[in-house]
Amino acid sequence: MSDNLKASLFMVLSMAGFSINDALIKTLDGVLPTAQVMGVRGLFLSVLIFAVIWQRGLLPRLREALIPMVLLRGLMELGATLFFLNALVHLPYASISAILQSLPLAVTLGAAIVFREAVGWRRWLAITIGLVGVLIIIRPGTNAFEPASLLVAISVLFAAARDLSTRALPKSLPSLLVTAATAVLVMTFGFSMVSVQGSWVALETVHIQTLGLASAFLFVGYQFIILSMRSGEVAYVVPYRYTSLLFSIILGYLFFAEVPDKYTILGSTIVIMTGLFTLYRELVRAKSKP
Repeated sequence: MSDNLKASLFMVLSMAGFSINDALIKTLDGVLPTAQVMGVRGLFLSVLIFAVIWQRGLLPRLREALIPMVLLRGLMELGATLFFLNALVHLPYASISAILQSLPLAVTLGAAIVFREAVGWRRWLAITIGLVGVLIIIRPGTNAFEPASLLVAISVLFAAARDLSTRALPKSLPSLLVTAATAVLVMTFGFSMVSVQGSWVALETVHIQTLGLASAFLFVGYQFIILSMRSGEVAYVVPYRYTSLLFSIILGYLFFAEVPDKYTILGSTIVIMTGLFTLYRELVRAKSKP
């Protein structure tokens, strides 16, 4: 398979992993504090990752992950996780996923600002229309507005910064080491916050099982999104992020009997269409270059 095809398949697997992890965490229904979820799930995830690292003989290369860009990426992942988990308790699952579909637009905007990538008027227009789609989903100023929607929007900004920093990682750095560094950082933050707040809740068997299973799917999401962003061209890979909305609608119905309302569907359609157009323009620009 070509690099772009493999990267696209990696992205689909990543979205499936993230979506199932999110659905499992939402089933806890806010019984556990956010920091405790981050800490315990991060512990399970770290054990799993380091077992794979040991099996692949990568332990001697752990120092390679101790670079500023990996730390920056981990901090961005930490911010995205913190805001997302806080929103997950308060919002319908499908609505959260719909807002997350604006991430490709945020990545395009970030690439223009950070990497000075040229963005023509068509793509600026698409980004603006996409933001209108997000506003339709959130519906500020109406009775349907949920303040927690803003937490998801902030999470998108952190996630975009995470993806942009992923592109800047050295090609020689194994993806597993990046995943391990991220997991340890999130775990450490979670346990530290629980210790400071004194908010630990006694874990029941169902909590341990849910967090353990969620960590396994989170590992799939982490690992394959890094492989995807590093092995394929962004314009080919990013559209496959939108499969997460399909996964979320299915899981939302199966787990929580949720059906997206017409505004969520309309806003999601606008966001996805503008995102696809933005990526199409990137392909056109790439072909026009000598």
